[in-house]
Amino acid sequence: MVAVLTPLALIAKRWTPTPRTLQRAALSAVVMSVLIIVTGGAVRLTGSGLGCDTWPKCTSESLITTPEQGIHGLIEFGNRMLTYVLSAAVGWAIIAARSTKPWRRGLTRTAWLMFWLVMSNAVLGGISVLSGLNPWTVAGHFLAANALLAVAVITWQRTREGDAPPRPRVPGPVRKLSWAIVVATVLLLVLGTSVTGSGKHAGDKSEVPRMPWDWTDAAHLHAVSAWVVCALAIAMWFVLRMVDAPDDTRKRSRDLLIVLVAQGVVGYVQYFTHVPELLVGLHMLLSSLMWIAVLRLALSLRERPVEETPEVPAQPDAPLTTAV
Repeated sequence: MVAVLTPLALIAKRWTPTPRTLQRAALSAVVMSVLIIVTGGAVRLTGSGLGCDTWPKCTSESLITTPEQGIHGLIEFGNRMLTYVLSAAVGWAIIAARSTKPWRRGLTRTAWLMFWLVMSNAVLGGISVLSGLNPWTVAGHFLAANALLAVAVITWQRTREGDAPPRPRVPGPVRKLSWAIVVATVLLLVLGTSVTGSGKHAGDKSEVPRMPWDWTDAAHLHAVSAWVVCALAIAMWFVLRMVDAPDDTRKRSRDLLIVLVAQGVVGYVQYFTHVPELLVGLHMLLSSLMWIAVLRLALSLRERPVEETPEVPAQPDAPLTTAV
């Protein structure tokens, strides 16, 4: 019997990434996750959502865009191609995590979770096209992209930690407040899709179905949820000083407040200027940065010390066996 190693196990056998390389691999997945959200918004804001009118092909006869589809076809097809760049970044993170010595099984699992989220969201994007940009599937596509961003941020954070059980750095009530901020931010993102799904930027120049409510009412409810997140973030900023939290945690709280102020200003300006495309795109970018800031703050409230252990060879994946 001869053990046949998987390709990942073969790479891990011959290569060990430095901690810096591992962190850069995970960070590349974070950056590409933000970029895919922003460019996806650009597809909608330019009315190119049906630039490729089917999926997985661009047309019924062609895998790629055709001259007849014009600039909208190029924009939509370009966003599809960017998914491959995102997949490459996630693949790099998987390989780097799997090749780390000693093998960090938990880190490898979170890296693989990014891969499955990319694949599932690509399918959901295809369903959005096939359904004629149904606002509910488009909203799900956006929220799935933010789920990917969350896992990418967690993976990036884990590359800078050890595998010991997490230890709290602040009292329990403060950690509960951070969870309240996370939950309120998720609600804020969900309500944001209700504004998009009922607003004027439908994603295509043709008749596209909209969510069955007035977009101004949705915008007002979205604004209320934003004020809730702001109030919780301000409370966190004060509480962290009262409990003498570590400096890096207080900086994360400050960063969150800065992003929230910027996001709030852009949000109100775009509302009163009839949602111009450029400001909506900036609003989407800031929403990603806000989500990252919320997650980094929550993750900074605990620590996983790096354990001093001697290096050992990576354990191979479950081998395939063939008779010889």
